[in-house]
Amino acid sequence: MLSDLDDFYCFALVVEHGGFSAAERATDIPKSKLSRRVYNLEEHLGVRLIQRSSRHFAVTEIGMNIYRHAQVMMNAAQAAHDLVDHLSVEPRGIIKVAIPVSVAQNEFPKLIPAFLKRYPEIRLQLLVSNRRVDVINEGIDIALRVRSTIDDDPSLIVRQFERIEQHLFASQAYLNEYGQVDDPKQLVQHRILSMADAHVDQNLVLNNANAETMKLRINPVVMGSDLIMLMQLAKQGSGIALLPDSIAADGLKSGELVPVLPEWKAPHGILHAVYPTRQGILPAVRVFIDYLVEYFAKQNGN
Repeated sequence: MLSDLDDFYCFALVVEHGGFSAAERATDIPKSKLSRRVYNLEEHLGVRLIQRSSRHFAVTEIGMNIYRHAQVMMNAAQAAHDLVDHLSVEPRGIIKVAIPVSVAQNEFPKLIPAFLKRYPEIRLQLLVSNRRVDVINEGIDIALRVRSTIDDDPSLIVRQFERIEQHLFASQAYLNEYGQVDDPKQLVQHRILSMADAHVDQNLVLNNANAETMKLRINPVVMGSDLIMLMQLAKQGSGIALLPDSIAADGLKSGELVPVLPEWKAPHGILHAVYPTRQGILPAVRVFIDYLVEYFAKQNGN
């Protein structure tokens, strides 16, 4: 059916200009091509659209009805072109973004205000969830993910932003009450706040700059997959938490958190964005991706 769209277009031009010769003069489309297209449309529909002779040109009643539908199609096509042209001048519209909870709570409040100020015609629809969204089937424009390995889905484009590391943090009040930690082995005697919530008995794996690895069996006092909650609990002296550096940064600056065993760390994952490999990505999505690249480059000091 889509192959007939050119036939409808040519038919509408002929009716609009009142004849084949007039349409040829107005559009530079050869009269022979216009005639062939209209004939093809008549054959396909099985009706006569135009009564024509060497001296007479008249559109049939059914032809006028078809012309009105053809006009709707032409107007819709023109509106689509106008929309793209409009978007190209000023990025605008809704961007549907999927983000993990920790990124939404910690990073987005810092980066969104300046982006919205720069692009006032753009709106963000944020899907905040730690689940792995199906970018294509759920109609997501761009998804931010933190994974130990980068997605390799051939249907998605990947942009890497930064590698996130985790360190141990606690409040000074907690350390004053429960004692300083000078050796990783001492952690098994401390109150641990854990992001992992699937098992009560857990392993904590740390490594240092000398490529040494320490694997500890721990029994956390709190287990919950919300890093912001764990950070707040650590600030209030509830225990020692393994937190991404970006999330603990404000607490360190204010003095509410202090590092524990700063020479030991654990990989958290790679922050990256994925989006469909479709052609003609909307300008609003393109500038948002560029903005994320710019923002995280500054965060990393690049």
